[in-house]
Amino acid sequence: MEDCFKSKQGLCFLLFLCVTDVLCVSIHYSVPEEKKSGSLVANVLKDLKLGIEELSDRRAQLVSKGSKQYFHLDTDSGALLINDKIDREALCGQSELCLLQTEIVLQKPLEFYTIEVMVEDVNDNAPRFSQNDFHLEIPENVPPNTRFPLESAQDVDLGENSIQNYTLSPNDYFMLRIENKKDGRKSVGLVLENPLDREKQSYLELTLLALDGGVPQRTGTVKIKIKILDNNDNFPQFIQSEYKVRLKENSPQNTLVSKVEARDLDFGSNAQIVYSFHQVPEKILGLFHLNEMTGEITVMGEIDYEKETSYDMSIKATDGGGLSGHCSVLVEVEDVNDNAPEVSLISLTDTIQEDSPLNTVVALFSITDCDSGDNGKTMCSVQMNLPFALRSTKNNYYQLVIQSPLDRERVPEYNVTITATDQGSPRLTSTRIIHVQISDVNDNTPEFEKPLSEMSLQENNIPGLLIGSVHAIDLDMEKNGKVTYSLLPGEPGGTPEASYISINSETGNMYALRSLDYEQIKDFKVTVRATDGGIPPLSSDVVVRVVIADENDNAPFFLYPLQNSTSPCNELLPKMAEAGYLVTKVVAVDRDSGQNSWLSYELLKATDPGLFSIGAQNGEVKTRRLLIERDSSKQRLIIAVRDNGVPPQTSTATLNVLLVEGFSDPYLKVVDVRQQEHEDEGTLTMYLVVCLASVSSVFLLCIISFAVIKICKKDPEGTFIAAPPHFPPARPDIPENCTDSQSGSLSRNYQYDVCLTGGSLSSEFRFLRPLIPIFSLADANMSVTHKTSPGSQDLSDSLEDNKSKEQVRKYKKIIPFAR
Repeated sequence: MEDCFKSKQGLCFLLFLCVTDVLCVSIHYSVPEEKKSGSLVANVLKDLKLGIEELSDRRAQLVSKGSKQYFHLDTDSGALLINDKIDREALCGQSELCLLQTEIVLQKPLEFYTIEVMVEDVNDNAPRFSQNDFHLEIPENVPPNTRFPLESAQDVDLGENSIQNYTLSPNDYFMLRIENKKDGRKSVGLVLENPLDREKQSYLELTLLALDGGVPQRTGTVKIKIKILDNNDNFPQFIQSEYKVRLKENSPQNTLVSKVEARDLDFGSNAQIVYSFHQVPEKILGLFHLNEMTGEITVMGEIDYEKETSYDMSIKATDGGGLSGHCSVLVEVEDVNDNAPEVSLISLTDTIQEDSPLNTVVALFSITDCDSGDNGKTMCSVQMNLPFALRSTKNNYYQLVIQSPLDRERVPEYNVTITATDQGSPRLTSTRIIHVQISDVNDNTPEFEKPLSEMSLQENNIPGLLIGSVHAIDLDMEKNGKVTYSLLPGEPGGTPEASYISINSETGNMYALRSLDYEQIKDFKVTVRATDGGIPPLSSDVVVRVVIADENDNAPFFLYPLQNSTSPCNELLPKMAEAGYLVTKVVAVDRDSGQNSWLSYELLKATDPGLFSIGAQNGEVKTRRLLIERDSSKQRLIIAVRDNGVPPQTSTATLNVLLVEGFSDPYLKVVDVRQQEHEDEGTLTMYLVVCLASVSSVFLLCIISFAVIKICKKDPEGTFIAAPPHFPPARPDIPENCTDSQSGSLSRNYQYDVCLTGGSLSSEFRFLRPLIPIFSLADANMSVTHKTSPGSQDLSDSLEDNKSKEQVRKYKKIIPFAR
């Protein structure tokens, strides 16, 4: 049963070793101290079971646990080389085991290998005493076999290389006794073999030799000078042979560590005790102070737990007679949390693309804390509002990975603060800021301000005129954000709207390529595409509607009466027609739009202006009064139509109205009025000339009369009787209104300004305001009122015919007017 239990124990222990080996792979090497830099320690390829190219391919790095890098890894050959000379005594002191730990970090995938290099001691230090001479004062009454402790020699080497033996020069009184202490050191002392006799010999000088066991062997010597004193038979005795105290590291100076006390039964000077350090290393003398009178031990230097965890010191109490007693003081240093965690950055990708996948490693770093226990346990964190997270690995290594998608347009860069905190009391924290730049990828399409844009263009524009511009914004940067503009071609077989305009590919300005006519095209649409410079490029489209604004560039055109080279348009009017009788309706159109096509009609010229009127809006020609016998049977009307544009355009048409007895009369034949116009105009011209001569004579006579009256008023001596002017009697052959109702002249309601054309019997006339001043005979101060007739354009039949032909060509289609 017992054998079965032992077998199970062995299996469990073997299983534990296997599991431990799987979890933590450690490789052990050894190297002697004091080897030169560049010396080979070992080749790690065989132990790592890797190929010669895997170290460089997997970006192998050697990470030291300490602040100094003692080794170097050649990734090309796998050789582990000494980077700096190793001094075992400075590195590990008196520790038997001196290990240097470092780690090989392999990436892709991430693996860790712990390298432990044991530094072997060599005999490079000789034994050494702290003093060249030891002075002893020994009373003569000291009994034989009394032991006098001596300061041991110090050899920083270990094992066989440390001190192995002591020898004393030959003498008659003392022998050398060597004792081994619990800590492995040797205690040396002189033992009195024969009683001393001061009267025979008061002074002795001995030589103490210390030998180590190294090859070659090294030695150290010291002189022991012994002064034999007179009788003092009581030695100082300490209350405790050993004092144990605990002291916190970083304790301030003058902090009391302990107080030792010794007593001496002698009296007087032989009982006065002086305390001193005995056989202590130099470092203790720099850290602690011993009050020689009180025995108080206080802190004098800096106590650091990370450098030394305990101090063992020997205290000697010497009385006035030269006798001394000894005790030891063991000071154990307590660790305090005085070291903040350190963040060591191993690798960093400071620029990453915004489309990087999740869990991409941005940085690899480690956290170390020199404290022990809870003071050396660390925690690591980053800010919560960042798209990054920490992933913990073995041996306090951390990876900073992407945990959420990145967007450069929203945040172009991040300052990641890594916070490391230990678990001591109080807790200490250290931070490391990592700057991560987000690089741009082409993930944003150019965006127009509006999905549909509208621009206006005046017709008859100048080619190359700027219509407007479009603008698209791309949130990407540099080449990915540079936008160029282009026009998309129209559908095959459709209207080539894209040929009307062009676009600047850099600015988006749109220009008219040619002059456009509102009457041919009122609006059109083109598609503008904005494309960025990324790979692959992204684009978006916007529809631009260009509206052509109308311009008053078309004169009104008469549909009735049609003005062309065909036979004249004659309208029949019964002589018995009443006032307001609708003679005909004039119809005109305008190719323009809006107010440019609003038409108004006007009776520009007529044989008898008082007989007819025309509707300004509807173009209806009506009679204004009843016909009389004196009205000419052939009436000629010139009608003007004007649009409402700026500036307005005007067209004229001629309408002939024939006065007939009735529509039942056989007078419905077409009459050519043009052949009779010259006869009517000649008669009218004659009458107008006679009237003008008469009016001018009367006006001249009035002026003369007015001047005579003024002269008479200015002569105070003369008398003048103003008589009314005598106008010549009216000529019986000229009517009162200078018109002939039978010859087709205008009514007496109008006066005329006659213009005769030289060398012909024809004339033209226009409406006038009264030109002859009207004088009141009852008022001595006569006033003259002038009226100026509105001017009208001179129109000839040939001009009217030409305009009618042009209008017919422009419309290409004659719309007949049905009465």
